[in-house]
Amino acid sequence: MAEKIFITDSAEQAALIFGAFDANVWLIEQRFGVKIYNKDGVVVISGDDEKAALALRTLEYMKKLSSLGEELSEQKTEYVMNMVSDGEDRQLDQLENGCIFITSSGRPVKAKTVGQKKYIELIAGNTVVFGIGPAGTGKTFLAVAMAAAALRKKECARIILTRPAVEAGEKLGYLPGDLQCKIDPYLRPLYDALFEMMGAEGYARNVEKGIIEVAPLAYMRGRTLDDSFIILDEAQNTTTEQMKMFLTRFGANSKAVITGDITQTDLPAGKSSGLAEAVRILAGIDDIAIHRFTEKDVVRHRLVQKIILAYEKSEREKQNRTGVRRAVRKTDGRGDK
Repeated sequence: MAEKIFITDSAEQAALIFGAFDANVWLIEQRFGVKIYNKDGVVVISGDDEKAALALRTLEYMKKLSSLGEELSEQKTEYVMNMVSDGEDRQLDQLENGCIFITSSGRPVKAKTVGQKKYIELIAGNTVVFGIGPAGTGKTFLAVAMAAAALRKKECARIILTRPAVEAGEKLGYLPGDLQCKIDPYLRPLYDALFEMMGAEGYARNVEKGIIEVAPLAYMRGRTLDDSFIILDEAQNTTTEQMKMFLTRFGANSKAVITGDITQTDLPAGKSSGLAEAVRILAGIDDIAIHRFTEKDVVRHRLVQKIILAYEKSEREKQNRTGVRRAVRKTDGRGDK
């Protein structure tokens, strides 16, 4: 049994690190099998030497993040623990600076994970960036924030956001209203991100001036988009032809960000994802970057990360069962039929 000592700068800082009702400390105790308690104003970590050392490193990085004004939520605590457990905690130093935009409500937008930080840097340094990964990793939100920042700095003249209107279990024809009313639900996540960045009035003003355009992917055909920051969202639902069409739209002084989750394709059976195809074809081309998010980058409720991991495990088991069945057929001399 070992004891490690953790010192905070103030009672207020300790309260931030420990979380509401010591929720963050409870998570650390459960994860590493240690006990954390306050002894005469000093935080003591008691447990197995290796596990206590991991808990101490977690608290030390949370202290550093708190000094930077980071909100130490349960999700953030889980993220720091994951990085420490995997020996990647030094990468957390990359989060020390980098507010990319201030929203209309005054909230700073910044990278919450190392993966998000790399994504932001790739968008800043490349003409075309693919952001691929599971739900809740901030792919679209950060791309919209970068677009809003570019517009504010006059690095582009307009923002164009688009996504394919692919039916995910529902039929467009059964939705009420005209065409715009039918496609608006598909574009709602893009509206929400823009509203948060600019406010409803700012968004409406920019739309009226033609500075912002939110439209289905089909509306991009035949256009050349100069001086634009273009975001294609839900790109896993594009066909190969649609993706090629989109990638040949942007013109001089334009930047394109393509986001999607290849594991959640809503295309009809037999149709391959244009996103998966594009990533395969364009890998290695200069000025085109591909960033892959992982479950560690999920910044929604911490259960989302566990849900993603559970589905990935199920998919691997399914593939393994399929491989075993095929091997049995070949052994029996039946082959694949």
